Amino acid sequence: MSLVSPVAAEVDATGAFKRKPSSFRNWISRESGAKFAAEANRYHLYVSLACPWAHRTLITRALKGLAHAVSYSVVHWRMFERGWTFDEGPGVILDSVNNASTMRDLYHLAEPNYDGRYTVPVLWDKKLKTIVNNESSEIIRMLSSEFNEFAKNPSLEIYPETLRSEIDAWNDMIYPNINDGVYRCGFARSQGAYEEAFDKLFAALDKVEGHLAGNRYLVGKHFTEADIRLFTTLVRFDPVYFGHFKCNLRRIIDYPNLYNYLKELYQMPHVKDTVDFQHIKGHYYESHTHVNPTGIVPKGPAMDLDSPHDRARLEAAPVSLPEHA
Repeated sequence: MSLVSPVAAEVDATGAFKRKPSSFRNWISRESGAKFAAEANRYHLYVSLACPWAHRTLITRALKGLAHAVSYSVVHWRMFERGWTFDEGPGVILDSVNNASTMRDLYHLAEPNYDGRYTVPVLWDKKLKTIVNNESSEIIRMLSSEFNEFAKNPSLEIYPETLRSEIDAWNDMIYPNINDGVYRCGFARSQGAYEEAFDKLFAALDKVEGHLAGNRYLVGKHFTEADIRLFTTLVRFDPVYFGHFKCNLRRIIDYPNLYNYLKELYQMPHVKDTVDFQHIKGHYYESHTHVNPTGIVPKGPAMDLDSPHDRARLEAAPVSLPEHA
């Protein structure tokens, strides 16, 4: 099968990849009378285990202990003409809420005249039968702050008010240069656009590597949403972005501080349970036929993210972690 390129409408005249903004931006709230009120078992996540943006929401859901309060479905890793589907396969969790066969069906169920992109993650309201939000950065903040009444780990704050300026500064640097930077390399349609994105990517990784030499996390001794947002790119970097997206100056394993930081985050309770390398590698290498025409999925690299890390040498503020997701 051939892929309808996800980037055809997102490349500018210079050949640079420009990601379009998300479309549904409603907010779940604990406020009395809110249209989208915070309630247990009212909301459902639609995710891809391959997608770094969706991965953020699964990690936050797990760390907050919300598995019993917010259900979820997982799409198939391959994405062709029908977009994200619920075709059966290992790790796929079918849509038990709407019985949709594709994410396209779900978007049109919420808005029949919708003509945007059919992306994940999606936060769905079972009561009003509509999409609340499809912007991952906002979904993780809702999961973190608005569901504490139902969370098994309500004391975990990933966006505390006192640290927001620092968190925002890291997010503002990491998103365009690293999170989206790997896509700007891989989906570039000109040499100049690719090299510009490549240089910014590795300048940013070098900056983070230097910072982590003396800091446990991005915001000093505090684990925050900025770490979750960076983690989902780092864990995909060596198996996918290094080769598939031509981000091949250095691997994460070649950065001592970044690699040990990656291992510490991976080893946090329930985080590794959200990582599925079959879905990750299968999606990129099989779906992106404009980048990898053969669809062959590499067997490597060998990764041992469970091996000991050295981050305990650096001070960390207490992090509330759940016994159960």
